[in-house]
Amino acid sequence: MLDLHFWLPLAVLSTSLIAAALIFWIPEHSSRLRTSVNLAAALFKILLMVLILIGVSHGEEFITQFPLMQDVDFVLRADALGVLFAGLSSVLWLFTTIYAIGYLEHTPNRRRFFGFFSLCVASTLGIAFAGNLFTFVIFYELLTLSTYPLVVHKGTPAALRAGRLYLQYTLAGGLVLLMGVLALHSLVGAVPFAEKDALVALAEEQPHLLQGIFLLLMLGLAVKAAMVPLHGWLPQAMVAPAPVSALLHAVAVVKAGAFGIVRVVYDVYGITLSWELGLLLPLGLAAAFTILYGSIRALSQTDIKKRLAFSTVSQVSYIALGISLFGPLGTLGGLVHLLHQGLMKVTLFFCAGNYAETLGIHRIDQLDGAGQRMPATSLCFTLGALGMIGLPPLAGFISKWYLASGAVAIQAYWVIPVLLASSLLNAAYFLPLLYRIWFKPQTQSWPHERQLGRWDTSAWLLIPPVVTATLSLLAGLFAASALSPLAWVELIIQREYLP
Repeated sequence: MLDLHFWLPLAVLSTSLIAAALIFWIPEHSSRLRTSVNLAAALFKILLMVLILIGVSHGEEFITQFPLMQDVDFVLRADALGVLFAGLSSVLWLFTTIYAIGYLEHTPNRRRFFGFFSLCVASTLGIAFAGNLFTFVIFYELLTLSTYPLVVHKGTPAALRAGRLYLQYTLAGGLVLLMGVLALHSLVGAVPFAEKDALVALAEEQPHLLQGIFLLLMLGLAVKAAMVPLHGWLPQAMVAPAPVSALLHAVAVVKAGAFGIVRVVYDVYGITLSWELGLLLPLGLAAAFTILYGSIRALSQTDIKKRLAFSTVSQVSYIALGISLFGPLGTLGGLVHLLHQGLMKVTLFFCAGNYAETLGIHRIDQLDGAGQRMPATSLCFTLGALGMIGLPPLAGFISKWYLASGAVAIQAYWVIPVLLASSLLNAAYFLPLLYRIWFKPQTQSWPHERQLGRWDTSAWLLIPPVVTATLSLLAGLFAASALSPLAWVELIIQREYLP
């Protein structure tokens, strides 16, 4: 009899892997067939994720496990935290695929793009469902290799330079992460994420050694999480097409780093041990510095995508800041921001791509009057930007509210001015864009204007940001609903972290 609890995690990954194999096989000119495979795989993956989500919500376990080598197993485990990240990736993959189909229409090398795009999503889902550190590292490195061809997709000298820098950062980070994993394995063997107390005995004997290993793990993960000073690859990677930028910032790479930090703190060391070893305060301070630094650097950027890139450097570190606050409220704010930031940031990059494709707009000073020409895109951009600032009732407000509440609950009052300063800086680098879009008249012709549809642009490019902007609004408006992201994160905390 088919054991769905064994096969479903593997089936979710296989959906993207099979899609990638088919796309690499489909001839370049067969656009309709490739589109059908892309959309069918994305929809089927969401169906499988719904089955897992329902099961996990009722306390069922979905585990795929088999020996990889001596004393090391390959483990996929769909727990509540993994489902949060995998669900975000699956939903945003669908809309990013729709967007990419429209964005890359009539361009060369679409087979290569969508093939590696599917491999990237498979790697992300492997990270989400990894049940131990070795399985995590396998997919963490596969993510690096599968995203490199997307970063250099245009093949320009700038794209190739960005790709080299991306590999230098991420491969070095992966090596440091592997060193930490091997050091931990030599001391205590394999540490399944489900066993949160595996290091307690060692901590009593060799606390400083565990602190050093924690530093190695954090350094390896901080590269993809774009924490300062290891963030340099991210702004340079903005030469990639808009769908790739959306993927890097909202779905895959930076979220993989942040998610890995959560796994190490909660599922390898354990939140109580991390606190007792004094590991959480340095992590929180590093996150706070990154939040402020990224916001300050965003102020001086004249390119739209680079401003959004430094915004990501800042915003993703809210996740690390939240989990560094020893208590359920901070964790709630950090983890729910993993999903909220994904919705808002993918919306912003979709809109930036629409401006570029339809009007040739790449710089902030070219946005004057764009709201008149592209009202739907501009409304979506406005919702995404206001959400990032943290205005109610958008999703970003919910994240910041619980981060602030978590800081007050543990008397970490230094976090409050960080959040206030960050919000003011967010407003300082987003509101001028909105002013140009809605209130400044167009004084110069667009770099190029293309009539791509009845509305702002083609339906392929317009539907994804409309849906994701709507979801970010609904996530804030109905945060108290049992179906909201916040409710799922509350389930995670109640069940696994601080019961």
